Amino acid sequence: MKEGVLTWRPIPGFQMVQTSWKEGERGEIEGEFRGKKRGVFASVSVEKKRDNSDEFPTSEQFLKHPLALLALVPKDAALFAAGAIAGAAAKTLTAPLDRVKLLMQCIVQTHGVRFVEGTTTKGIGFIEAITLIGKEEGIKGYWKGNLPQVIRIIPYSAVQLFAYETYKKLFRGKDGELSVVGRLAAGACAGMTSTFVTYPLDVLRLRLAVEPGCKTMSEVALNMLRDEGIGSFYRGLGPSLLGIAPYIAVNFCIFDLIKKSLPEKYQKRPESSFVTALVSATLATVMCYPLDTVRRQMQMRGSPYTTVLDAFPGIVARDGVIGLYRGFVPNALKTLPSSSIRLTTFDTVKGLIEAGQKEFQKIVEENKGKLCRIKLDVNPKTR
Repeated sequence: MKEGVLTWRPIPGFQMVQTSWKEGERGEIEGEFRGKKRGVFASVSVEKKRDNSDEFPTSEQFLKHPLALLALVPKDAALFAAGAIAGAAAKTLTAPLDRVKLLMQCIVQTHGVRFVEGTTTKGIGFIEAITLIGKEEGIKGYWKGNLPQVIRIIPYSAVQLFAYETYKKLFRGKDGELSVVGRLAAGACAGMTSTFVTYPLDVLRLRLAVEPGCKTMSEVALNMLRDEGIGSFYRGLGPSLLGIAPYIAVNFCIFDLIKKSLPEKYQKRPESSFVTALVSATLATVMCYPLDTVRRQMQMRGSPYTTVLDAFPGIVARDGVIGLYRGFVPNALKTLPSSSIRLTTFDTVKGLIEAGQKEFQKIVEENKGKLCRIKLDVNPKTR
């Protein structure tokens, strides 16, 4: 609340005869200026100094403007919750396709055939993988490993979104604008940051999904610590960082640029966000999928690949170039709706948060205007 000082100059024939101020009906302070002969010259009403709690919206105002309640939730916390819910739902709905993709990428090791034996065994196809899972493990097999995936996506989404917004601020130019290169750099850094933080959970998810005999995350983790050491939780981190950096960079950059190029009336519409996310995810997946295949095979127990330079020619020699895209179809079917749902949810929540903050600020300004009212009434008889 703003403070002010009321001053006046002596006027012949007038004096302030009231030695104290009194409180009015609405809590304001009132006083009068009286002339020696002419009676009341003017009355002044000034609101008392109050703290900011008087400007805070009342429960009645929140009921009338429920969207303003979103302003009470910190922006980062609101985005975290939205990302967690959207990510968990998307991952659960697309878990069967993800399981098929993982099985197609790692089928050689899964069925006990080791790379080091020099086998030329080829991988299996999409339909064969679906049939194999259903035959050997039943319906539940399609969701095997989904729990650690859902647990992983909650911090992953939060870290990635927060990091992306932070890096965008860092890469802005002197004019405050973010260039295409700046967007790509922000997306790449955000992808690597979130991957590094949550990578052990990703390794556990993979092991639980494709290795027989393991039923819980704790069992997998203990076996890895006992047999392979702590370093096993970060095997394949290098190609993972190299794979996620361009994927997130391309995905986020294309999404932002397309949304920005749309007419303003379409930018806030969920269907526009969904289509835009679908396009950006498709392009990013086609460009970056081979690195994902390399990463998965490097994570497996007994893999002969220690570097990306070893893995690429090894996979091509065994399965041909098509081996780098093994599992691409189920991955695309899983990634496209998952990414679209996630980005659309974030975009929609951002719009709701901004609208809630504007609504909240509008109420605060209205309340502040009432508190800062200074009323001056002049007695018409003295004119």
